[in-house]
Parts: sequence; C-alpha cells; structure tokens
Amino acid sequence: MARRLADENGEEVAVEADHERARVAWYYYIGGLTQQEIAEKLSITRLRVNRIIGQVRTDGSVRVEILMPLARCVALEEDLKTRFGLAGARVVPSVDDPAEQQRLIGEAAGAMLDTLLTDGEAFGVGWGTTLSAATRRVTPRRLSNGWVATLMGGLTRGSGTNTFEVSTAFARVLGAECYYLAAPIYVPTPESREVLLTHHGLAEALRRARLAQVALVSCGDLSNRSLLATTHVVAESLDDLRAANAVGDILGVFLDAEGRPVDHPLNERVMALPLGDLKTIPKAILASGGLHKRAIVKAILTAGYVKYLVTDEACAEAIL
Repeated sequence: MARRLADENGEEVAVEADHERARVAWYYYIGGLTQQEIAEKLSITRLRVNRIIGQVRTDGSVRVEILMPLARCVALEEDLKTRFGLAGARVVPSVDDPAEQQRLIGEAAGAMLDTLLTDGEAFGVGWGTTLSAATRRVTPRRLSNGWVATLMGGLTRGSGTNTFEVSTAFARVLGAECYYLAAPIYVPTPESREVLLTHHGLAEALRRARLAQVALVSCGDLSNRSLLATTHVVAESLDDLRAANAVGDILGVFLDAEGRPVDHPLNERVMALPLGDLKTIPKAILASGGLHKRAIVKAILTAGYVKYLVTDEACAEAIL
C-alpha cells in the first residue's frame, strides 16, 4: 500500500505509481508478457516499462514472487475478469476505515471512468458516497455532444450523495447537460409509477438514461451501512426483504444471491432504469466494496448487470 502522505494529491500520485509498478511486474514476471506488450496494454512507453522492471529487480520487490502488496490486487483483477467475464476490473487495498474505503474505491472508479468517457456518448449515474468521490478523479472537459442522466429517483432530502447532487456534480465536471429522473426512488403504488412515467419530462429522462453508453453505479446491502436501508420506506420492509431472500440492491431493485429481483412490492414501485436496460450498457461500472457487500456485489456480477468492477481487496477475495 502506498505510504500516506500529508498532501492528498501526493498520496493519489503515489498510489497510482505503485499500482503501475505492481501491474508491470505482474504482467512481466507472472503474466509472461513482453515489455512491448506491456507498454501497449498499459498505454505507456516501452522505456518506462524497462525502467520499472529494472527498479523492481534492484530494490528487492521481485524475487521468486512479487512482494509488493498491490501485486495481489492485480492478480485479483485478472481473476475477477476471468470468473465473471468482465471487460475491466480495479481492486484497491482494503483499509479499516469504512469512509476511507469508500473514498479509495470511488476515486479508483473515477480514474477508470475517466478513460472510458468519450464525447458523443451519454453517461448514466446512480447515487451514494462512493460515486460522489469519483468526481474528484474525472478530468474536467466539455462533452458538448453527450449528456448526463440519472438512472434512478432520489431522496427528498439533500446529503451530498443524493441522486440529483451526484449527477449535477458530474455534469459540472463534464460540461454536459443533465437529465433528472425527478421523482422519489419509491412511489406509493405500481399504478402511480406508470402514471408518473407518462409525464413528458420523466419519460424523456428515462429515455436518455436508456441511451447511455457509459454508466457508474453502486450497490447496497441490508445493513445500516447502506444509505437506502436507513430510509423509512426500506427500513420498515427489511424483515420482509430478508424473508424474500434479498441480499441487497442495485438502482433500488432488491436482488437475491443469484442476482434475480426478489418478489417484493418495493421492486414494483421503484423509479429507476430497468435492470435489463442496465445490462445492455456496454461500459457499465459497479463501484462498491467492503465485506458487508460481498453477497450483493457477487449477485450483480453473477447476473451480468455490469461490465466493469471497482472494489477492494477483501471484497474481491470473498466473492472469488
């Protein structure tokens, strides 16, 4: 793990540099790639690859096995991609502080997202502390031919991590127009949901969400660590959700351990992009971690709702 530095920017640079060194070492000594293949895979120069290989040889990082902690993360990334058919994965070291863990996962997700965003593509986003942290690692730009769309309704109170706040923050960074699914995440009845979706503005927001080519979402379990589980409408249904074999939610839809939506009224009242549509987004990223989320993360991957994953080492090991 990178040494903590007083300056936050310095810490981020150190973490990225260590991750790059570990990845180069893994591909060269374990993956069997040539220096040129590594340079092309990581979009760096062959000279840089050569220097890193020389450094890890001389500083004792590489002997019979790779001793750098992040090398384990690189191996987990490869295992996750193989096991779940992912297009990409990023595993960060696990830390004891839950808030710090969310920040690390969120910023790693932002770095991944930064490489996937292209002008002319729509970007769909969910909510949560992890996704809020991702905005810090996205390079400011102007996506004049794309837009940001919320993938789910929100809460009626502000928290800095609410759907509307997170999507607005991304829209500012990306210089893009934002379309809001401006409704509560759960409406009173399935019938009221259908009526609301006849509203032109809400129907247009959902249409824009369906056109997303890139998405960033998180998930929650059924413990009080989940923002959604602490809301009144979900808290009063937790016993019923557990009885229905729910292990957590994605976009407000509660799933069982195999990633199937459970039979529960909340799933019929949720204002969100249908999970079938999420599955068709080619660059959908799930950013979530912590051992308490291992069941719901594995369920989402098992069902194939996303193509990319950002998580922490402990969660990755548990779901593998």
